[in-house]
Amino acid sequence: MAVFSDRLGIYRLPQHKYVDAVRWLPLLSAFDRFAVLALFDSDSDSYSIEIHSFKPNPLPLQPQYSWVSPSRISSLKASQFLQKTIIAASTFSGSLHVLFSDSTDASLESEISIPEGALHSVPVSCIDLMDSGGECVTVGEDGKVNLVSIGNSNLNYRRLFDSSGLVSYTAAKWASPVEFATGGYGFSLQWWDQRKPGGPVSQFKGDWGQKLTSGIVHSIDIHPSRKHTCLAGGSLGTVFAWDLRWQKQPITLSGAGAGAGNTAVQSISESEVWEVQYDRCMKSNTSSTHILPSMICSEDGILAVIEQGEEPIELLAEPCAINSFDIDRHNPSDVICSLEWEAVAILTRQ
Repeated sequence: MAVFSDRLGIYRLPQHKYVDAVRWLPLLSAFDRFAVLALFDSDSDSYSIEIHSFKPNPLPLQPQYSWVSPSRISSLKASQFLQKTIIAASTFSGSLHVLFSDSTDASLESEISIPEGALHSVPVSCIDLMDSGGECVTVGEDGKVNLVSIGNSNLNYRRLFDSSGLVSYTAAKWASPVEFATGGYGFSLQWWDQRKPGGPVSQFKGDWGQKLTSGIVHSIDIHPSRKHTCLAGGSLGTVFAWDLRWQKQPITLSGAGAGAGNTAVQSISESEVWEVQYDRCMKSNTSSTHILPSMICSEDGILAVIEQGEEPIELLAEPCAINSFDIDRHNPSDVICSLEWEAVAILTRQ
């Protein structure tokens, strides 16, 4: 395993609250950088979303604005929409909240929401915002898949699918304005196309050779230039890619199944992979059949870069879980991640 240390700057910032999720906000200007944190204060049993400014000197993160949530945040996303920055947050009580932030100073202007029980009868497992920010997909372990349209002052939603609990969904990711992927138990993945209603248009069940029927997909990513390939991370340190052009066999990148006839695959973690994202900072083979480099964070405290056929690169090895991370879309050398021991870490790669 390679260790990326010589050209890596690391800031570890105590928060004194449990950090459930972190996201970079879309770039407002060349000099103003902001991140949004979903926080849980166990002392006061309170939940909040805070916007912090990112300034390397004198302090890397400075809290600017805060919003109190009625419940603990289960999923957090940010995007640009209607010349505004929007922050979408789902909760363990089943509600969805959309915050509008000023495009110049990131101050919070307004909030619209869908109350608990309307979208899901259980905690919302995952949400994802379309790149334009105009639509949000929500999924839950109750088997419901919802599409939420975001307006200036209201949220309209419709139920795209309801499995009545026969299938549980734990992850979701947009691929295009009409397509998205979901993931769930048994390392399963589903591909949806709104032009073809009635259910997923394609499905993958992860029972390849290892009887992997109990694992869970925790995170999905889809590269904008290769929407036919779905990247997934989940239980047992598993990271794999599902190519819609060759659907029957997954491409294992790490974790469960890595040793099954593929000695070139090295596992970076053996625990839950909480998040996976394509790493646009890393240069790679441009072949359409080659899986682009990805970054993962895990329950056993690993933040690493994985590339097909290459030795994994370890960026962080913490004594606690790394629950989430985000790569800055405008400056992909910068990464922010949340540590289970009530802290945020910011990495700057040269």
